[in-house]
Amino acid sequence: MSVTHATFTLERTYPVPPAEVFAAWSDPAAKAAWFAGPDAGHRLDFRIGGHESCQGRAPGGDPLAFESVYRDIVPDERIVYSSTLSAGERLSTVSITTVEFVPAPDGTRLVLTEQGTFLDGMEQPQWREQGTKDQLTTLAAVVRRSRQDMSS
Repeated sequence: MSVTHATFTLERTYPVPPAEVFAAWSDPAAKAAWFAGPDAGHRLDFRIGGHESCQGRAPGGDPLAFESVYRDIVPDERIVYSSTLSAGERLSTVSITTVEFVPAPDGTRLVLTEQGTFLDGMEQPQWREQGTKDQLTTLAAVVRRSRQDMSS
């Protein structure tokens, strides 16, 4: 039995206003496009007290379940949520995440801070950080595509 605590902060700049980046977090279809894998089941009830869930499979075949509860939402400015990740029936990670949307001269500076408790070596902090980096890269493509659709 082991417990590892870790915190990481990631910053990205997106060349669109905060409202457009925030929308990619709050709209269920947009969120699924960058957050969930192509074969994952995803549901989003984006409101304070609302739940988000994403189910998929680990490379080894174990079912994975990611569940979040939204604790604070300030439109176009901030989102705070608590989450769990389970592999089968085993709890792997408990975390709290804060996402800030800061106006910047070149669009939006997104600052994401996650504080996690990683249980029994089932997930490593560096895996979570890398996965989140990958999601934020995909978010950039979704925001860009949304912007192109709006201008068409």
